[in-house]
Amino acid sequence: MTIIRRGTMAAAVMALGLTLAACGGSLTQDSSGKDDSDTIKLGMLTPLTGSSAAIGPHMKNGARLAVDEINAKGGIDGRKLSLTVEDEACDPKTAAAGAAKLVSSGVRISVGGYCSSATLPTLSIFEKAHIPMIIPAANSADLLSEQRRNVFLINGTGIQQAQAAAKFIKAGNSKGVALIDDNTSYSTDITKRTGDELGLLGVKVADHQSVTAGESDYSGAVNAVLDSKADFVYWTGYYQEGGLLIKQLRAAGYKGRIMVADGSVDGKLIEIAGKNNAQGVLATMTQTPQTIPGGEAWLAKYKKKFGSEPGPYSTQAYDAVRVAAEAVRAAGSTDGQDVIEALEKIDGFEIFSGPLNFTIQHTLSVGGFDILVVKDDDFVLDK
Repeated sequence: MTIIRRGTMAAAVMALGLTLAACGGSLTQDSSGKDDSDTIKLGMLTPLTGSSAAIGPHMKNGARLAVDEINAKGGIDGRKLSLTVEDEACDPKTAAAGAAKLVSSGVRISVGGYCSSATLPTLSIFEKAHIPMIIPAANSADLLSEQRRNVFLINGTGIQQAQAAAKFIKAGNSKGVALIDDNTSYSTDITKRTGDELGLLGVKVADHQSVTAGESDYSGAVNAVLDSKADFVYWTGYYQEGGLLIKQLRAAGYKGRIMVADGSVDGKLIEIAGKNNAQGVLATMTQTPQTIPGGEAWLAKYKKKFGSEPGPYSTQAYDAVRVAAEAVRAAGSTDGQDVIEALEKIDGFEIFSGPLNFTIQHTLSVGGFDILVVKDDDFVLDK
């Protein structure tokens, strides 16, 4: 994904390759008493199969890059990191099974979670095992509703994304907006919040449709959009269905603007929709190395190691590992409670979205969204 860089961001982000060298007290045994002195085991759930399988390698590679960088600098107090990856498939049952495997394998911290609906059933599994979760992608408010202390989000929240979308739509003087979700926790959360934000801004929500993921015919939603006379469509689901929806909207004669949420920001969306249909499609997306000054060095490292461009959530997965390592370093322990307390005390640790400080709800205190637009075969920063 090649994105035109923007010109404003804290200069400190240019140092994203910071090392996590040994310092502080020596690490203790974990809470189970098991001697885990050689390796700090991290676990990741990400979609490796299913309709969002294209995301899995991006997240796995981002996490792998961080693990290798930290290990090359000596690890944490002499201990190396390891990464175990299991499939979540954007499916609750698959994700729960994957979480159980990670717990059985002895992971100390979870650094995964892409689909909110699949991440939700893993919360209790990891909490019961006293495993902190640093979630790089999933961001539904439902993940926070039970106020589990082991859960931390390092992606921008649904409300932050909704605010960015509503602000952009308002600035474009839309006369009526159609909101379409896929009935998942992530998607419905953004849709509801965007509707609320549009209401506050005085923008009319002309139509709201919920479709079923995995289907191929969305003519019902398409006809409802046309009947509503909406001049702006905001799709908040994932790229598979999003691509089909765009294709079918254009085929039916819809001429208005279309925007997608971050779960659809992938080249596959353009492929499914058709290149011509996708031109000018907008997107709300968290900041990436392509949109911040100093990101070129990170991009070069990634491409050198994996022979490809990073994709959606490569950077958040990279940061999730770095945040986990920083918490272990600060805690001087891999004990879950100690790591949680260290995460809550993090103050200004640099990640892609800016200096990290968690709110009392364990979300980012800052986490802006950019507006992207499809140009040719890619998403670029909208000017």
